[in-house]
Amino acid sequence: MTVMETTAEAAETSTSPDLCAAPPERRLRRPDGQDNYTISEVVAYTGLTAHTLRWYERIGLMPHIDRSHTGQRRYTNRDLDWLGLVGKLRLTGMPVADMVRYAELVREGDHTYMERYELLEATRRDVKSRIAELQDTLAVLDRKITFYADAGRALASERS
Repeated sequence: MTVMETTAEAAETSTSPDLCAAPPERRLRRPDGQDNYTISEVVAYTGLTAHTLRWYERIGLMPHIDRSHTGQRRYTNRDLDWLGLVGKLRLTGMPVADMVRYAELVREGDHTYMERYELLEATRRDVKSRIAELQDTLAVLDRKITFYADAGRALASERS
C-alpha cells in the first residue's frame, strides 16, 4: 500500500464526516500552514467556479462548510482534498447522483464501507472499459496516420 493509499484509508476511517480519500490535482500551491480559505482562494486553487462550489454544497456533494462571522464560506485543507477527489470522480464519468451518494456514505460512517467499495468498484470497471475503447480508437488512428505518412512519402519520392 502506498503512502497516499494509507493516508486516504486513514482519512476515510476517521469519524469526521468531511474527510476525503485523495489529494487534489494542485493548480496552485497551498500556503504553508494555512487551513482557512475564502471561496475566491478555492476558485483559484481548484479551477472550479464559485457557482460550482455553492452548487456542490447545495446538493450535498460537499460537507458542511464553515462560515466566518460575516457569513463568508471558509474552506479547510480537508475541503480542498475532498474537492480533489470529487474532481477525480468527475473525470471517471461517475454521475453526480452517485458522487452525492458516495459523499453521503462517507458521512454516515464506517458501516458503509461495503457500499462505498461497490460504488467505486463499479466506477472502476466503467473506467477500464472506456480505457479499452480509447486504446482501440488510438490503434485505428495510429494505422491511419501511418498510412498517410507512408502515402505522403511515396508521393514525394515519385515527384522527385
